[in-house]
Amino acid sequence: MGCSSSSTKTRRSDTSLRAALIIQNWYRGYKARLKARQHYALTIFQSIEYADEQGQMQLSTFFSFMLENYTHIHKEELELRNQSLESEQDMRDRWDYVDSIDVPDSYNGPRLQFPLTCTDIDLLLEAFKEQQILHAHYVLEVLFETKKVLKQMPNFTHIQTSPSKEVTICGDLHGKLDDLFLIFYKNGLPSERNPYVFNGDFVDRGKNSIEILMILCVSFLVYPNDLHLNRGNHEDFMMNLRYGFTKEILHKYKLHGKRILQILEEFYAWLPIGTIVDNEILVIHGGISETTDLNLLHRVERNKMKSVLIPPTETNRDHDTDSKHNKVGVTFNAHGRIKTNGSPTEHLTEHEWEQIIDILWSDPRGKNGCFPNTCRGGGCYFGPDVTSKILNKYQLKMLIRSHECKPEGYEICHDGKVVTIFSASNYYEEGSNRGAYIKLCSGTTPRFFQYQVTKATCFQPLRQRVDTMENSAIKILRERVISRKSDLTRAFQLQDHRKSGKLSVSQWAFCMENILGLNLPWRSLSSNLVNIDQNGNVEYMSSFQNIRIEKPVQEAHSTLVETLYRYRSDLEIIFNAIDTDHSGLISVEEFRAMWKLFSSHYNVHIDDSQVNKLANIMDLNKDGSIDFNEFLKAF
Repeated sequence: MGCSSSSTKTRRSDTSLRAALIIQNWYRGYKARLKARQHYALTIFQSIEYADEQGQMQLSTFFSFMLENYTHIHKEELELRNQSLESEQDMRDRWDYVDSIDVPDSYNGPRLQFPLTCTDIDLLLEAFKEQQILHAHYVLEVLFETKKVLKQMPNFTHIQTSPSKEVTICGDLHGKLDDLFLIFYKNGLPSERNPYVFNGDFVDRGKNSIEILMILCVSFLVYPNDLHLNRGNHEDFMMNLRYGFTKEILHKYKLHGKRILQILEEFYAWLPIGTIVDNEILVIHGGISETTDLNLLHRVERNKMKSVLIPPTETNRDHDTDSKHNKVGVTFNAHGRIKTNGSPTEHLTEHEWEQIIDILWSDPRGKNGCFPNTCRGGGCYFGPDVTSKILNKYQLKMLIRSHECKPEGYEICHDGKVVTIFSASNYYEEGSNRGAYIKLCSGTTPRFFQYQVTKATCFQPLRQRVDTMENSAIKILRERVISRKSDLTRAFQLQDHRKSGKLSVSQWAFCMENILGLNLPWRSLSSNLVNIDQNGNVEYMSSFQNIRIEKPVQEAHSTLVETLYRYRSDLEIIFNAIDTDHSGLISVEEFRAMWKLFSSHYNVHIDDSQVNKLANIMDLNKDGSIDFNEFLKAF
């Protein structure tokens, strides 16, 4: 009897154990599938982000092309001003208009007292937590004062740490103010005993870029030896035009926004390009290349580069036609005025210009060597061998960089010699990634601190958070797909020899990558994007299901609408550039001439009669003018 009872208990125990193992294996598989979906969603977000940056590079080349052609076609319509950099006297004169901006008694926001103290930092933080707007007078004064101090600084800031004085390195913030608040809450405010390095990309994308910039600048003015600012690739007025900071300024400062944008150009140019900690850790925003020359970068005149997207003029270019970099062109300033040969890079050689492109735009990869950064369109990919070569050459031990969103907020690669730090949590979507910062002390291993700004969605189960991320990623991917509907349809039909309306998953994936060029795992994504029949074939026209482009003008031809939709961000910047009086209107003739150049440069084939018809339709009042921004918003 006792033996039978013992045997029964053993069998029950074995059954329970097997059940527990089955549940455990199922849960592990379930979590692995969720993590895979999360990874694919992040891959979509990142691929589209980099494709947009590549588009920004292409847009820069268009302005060179436009200047070479449009001035001959329509010189009397386009106000081309040969704007060289303002002289220092011009900058001093600007103090007059800062002082001329009165702060009215009715203003109930923070009032800064110069010279600034730590009290002003606290005042600013509390005001921004209450979503108050700092008056334009103070914004301009802070920028002028900061620029004045930055001008005295070297290209690379050299700092020393000790056991009693660690330094905190923060990566991209991208206008996400809650992340900065959380960093200060966890790690303390900047002070003489709590120094910080902010490694670029303070602005763009997020909705609170100016608030972050003001907090960092005021903290810098209070502790100029203990808060350090490095330039990122988004501290660039050309990038701000596409990625939101320009619009944020003009929205928050309707009366004085253009003045703020103008001084920001000068402010960016004076930001240091790197920091060296304890003579052994290099902190730069992007990365390096096999030709990185720190000696040259220490002495280059960084203030001559208002935008790294503006190349050297022809007279200062090296004759190396085999350069690995994409060449980018002449552009326009924050006021939307085209710049011609008064480029701020006219006194830099092409080699110097490429050196700065590399440290602001490059990314590490696991493969040895140095090769063009084809995803972003600027800088390079550098391998472990390049890292070892450059660090050894300059007696350095580690490279800390930012520039890339990482799921955990940081990533270590190249045998521990390269660290990526990214401080904007929830960058793509709520729950998409953590933020992180690093604390460094001489002679010790770097310490990493992770965090995530928590809102309602962050308390949801992992499955719901992944669903939200995935749905958002698929949505923006579908927008890319519908913008190339005509090209994709032609590609599908060329593969569909039987005219069945179906392709194999491999054929469909080939067409998607060939047309969209996003380097995505299309086969894995197919179940989210198309209908697949019981034989495993893709009904390829289902690629366009559940989404369509809303025509801003119903009479417009579908192909033209699709093209305008695809290039809407570029076109908005271009037409704002030729709106020389900032009226929001351009002439019908300007529209026609600019479209002709645009389609030629971008290799877009649209019949002229369609463009002429659209121009006439958009001229609602028949007064020869088009409100093109409103037209684009109608999408």
